Amino acid sequence: MSTLPSSLNPPHRVLLGPGPSDVAPSVLSALAKPTIGHLDPVFLTVMDEVRAMLREVLGTENELTFPMSGTGSSGMETCFVNLIEPGDEVLIGVNGVFGGRMVDVAERCGAKVTKVEGEWGRALTAEAYREAAAGKPFALLACVHAETSTGVSQEIPPLREVADELGALLVVDCVTSIAGTPLCLDDWGIDAAYSGTQKCLSCPPGLSPISFSKRASERLAARKQKVQSWYLDLTMISNYWGSERAYHHTAPINMLYALHESLRLALEEGLAPRAERHSLNGRALCAGLEAMGLEPAVPAAERLPQLTAVQIPEGVDDALVRKHLLDAFGLEIGGGLGPIKGKVWRIGLMGAGSTRRNVTLCLSALASALQAQGHPVGADGLAAADAFYAGA
Repeated sequence: MSTLPSSLNPPHRVLLGPGPSDVAPSVLSALAKPTIGHLDPVFLTVMDEVRAMLREVLGTENELTFPMSGTGSSGMETCFVNLIEPGDEVLIGVNGVFGGRMVDVAERCGAKVTKVEGEWGRALTAEAYREAAAGKPFALLACVHAETSTGVSQEIPPLREVADELGALLVVDCVTSIAGTPLCLDDWGIDAAYSGTQKCLSCPPGLSPISFSKRASERLAARKQKVQSWYLDLTMISNYWGSERAYHHTAPINMLYALHESLRLALEEGLAPRAERHSLNGRALCAGLEAMGLEPAVPAAERLPQLTAVQIPEGVDDALVRKHLLDAFGLEIGGGLGPIKGKVWRIGLMGAGSTRRNVTLCLSALASALQAQGHPVGADGLAAADAFYAGA
């Protein structure tokens, strides 16, 4: 008989990358609560409470609002497989990895995709969508609200206007924005949104909250063909989350406990104060980085507060810096993806990880890592961050 591995003992890390983020202790405790049946009356109450809290966090009254089993990518696929039929014209903004992933998923659904391509590190304009559309009608217009790969924030209301002009439903990736920056699905006219638990909700990865407007639900009901994915078919899953409680698949019970607690914490803090906390700490981090001679990769007006992309100085080894942070400080930040791989670091201050303490730790750890490579560090980043907090 082979030797069994020892029991798990993962190290404690400070997760300041693009996700997952640090998980609040009470959320970890919720994961360890007793598992009960997925049709147990007590669990059905948990489900109802999760739906109600999700609606509040997302800023919607949509009936079709609940978490899908799977990470944020499952939410992306859910939106596209339910709303696209073969031959549908779909307009997708691509200024980062996750816009490109939308294109891949939509094409796999049989859509005829028109890409609105833009510079990585910059938001897309409504006019860019109009130019790419060239006056054609579209079934869907899709964009990323908070592009995790670049740290760019996309303004949504102008894209609703474009979608109206094209006769399109508006589909939005909210994976990194949920519970970190304001989300107003109903006020902004978003028809289908998907998100994730592992970013600003500070819940482990494993669920993807989605929400469909009445218009999107009507599109789903009017399909001529079956949804191509059995597992992600909302016409069936909605019967489990609705009053029918019809069995579809066994829900990830303990993950839903964790989401319940993370949503409760977000609402207990208050959505506006929570957004201001993310904004304050993100701006303080940038003040410290700039004082050290490190340049944010995204203009301030288009920059996400919860995820900062910073340019790697010439001559600095990306991987060695991140290794130094992990080995010496137990601190994780992210590297770049796609065409900006090796050119930026991505620093997340999300959910429970968005604290002044983590801003201080990140700035001091980065200074240590740069000095270890002989790279000169400018003025004191900690002093600049402290000065920002004092004046905020």
